[in-house]
Amino acid sequence: MRNVIERMARARNAPLHTLSAQQARAFYEMGSGVLEVPKAELARVEDLRIPTRDGFAMGARLYAPSHEKHLPLLLYTHGGGFTIGSIDTHDTLCRELARLAGCMVVSIGYRLSPEHRFPVAANDAWDALQWLAAHAAELGADASRLAVAGDSAGGTLAAVNAIHARDAGMALALQVLFYPGTTAHQDTASHRTFAHGLVLEEDAVSWYFDNYIPNRADREDWRFAPLLAPDVDGVASAWIGLAELDPLVDEGIAYADRLRLAGVAVDLEIYRGVTHEFIKMGRALPEARKAHADAARALREAFGL
Repeated sequence: MRNVIERMARARNAPLHTLSAQQARAFYEMGSGVLEVPKAELARVEDLRIPTRDGFAMGARLYAPSHEKHLPLLLYTHGGGFTIGSIDTHDTLCRELARLAGCMVVSIGYRLSPEHRFPVAANDAWDALQWLAAHAAELGADASRLAVAGDSAGGTLAAVNAIHARDAGMALALQVLFYPGTTAHQDTASHRTFAHGLVLEEDAVSWYFDNYIPNRADREDWRFAPLLAPDVDGVASAWIGLAELDPLVDEGIAYADRLRLAGVAVDLEIYRGVTHEFIKMGRALPEARKAHADAARALREAFGL
């Protein structure tokens, strides 16, 4: 991890938060696969369109390890501070989850800020989950075995989807949260301790959230900060994977504790010595490959595979 950080520093690239959103997206896209594990070849990889409540046709990509019918289905929401990231930047990770977990994965291109501010991303994610539940059979999936997953901001969206699903009476097998954002104001001790020099910096977090939800009062909404949900009783069981050296580690632990206090089964893993974004660094970090395997094992157990 230290070697990765030193190489990033030597590259002397402009920090993402000093660029325009469009420039930051292009830069992140360009570098997203550099440290990834080799891209898995799968039996099915298909691009889809999913309708949303306001008529937008959201891009999505389906991954399946076989042409077998009635596969369990995982909805994946990518990270990137609600501002950057795409289906393509998380293509390798979604392929790996499909391969290791033996399930279908659908990754969505929810709309990004600042062009589309809160709650558009949260609405897009929930619209996608409802559509997939209704159309699972057409895709060759099993509507009775659904799960949600995401990393960072995508982990926030997955956690929010789990609460929506509970409220709608939709049964989910599992929520898989890689270092999710859960708090309203990024004021935990880990945000101070790991504010600089460890991949995700304080200035970047502020930039992302100023793009997505500039009115700080709006950040009290649980669809941005699921830790503030009125209750989390009865939400899906959770597998939560955190990075030890991450501004978001404290809020990830706090959310795990909140779920456990509500009687929700939680498997919490903290990967030592690594930073935010580590799950996309499997070529360099064995911890990333272990996190992929751990999450996949939890999915297989939840799906009864």
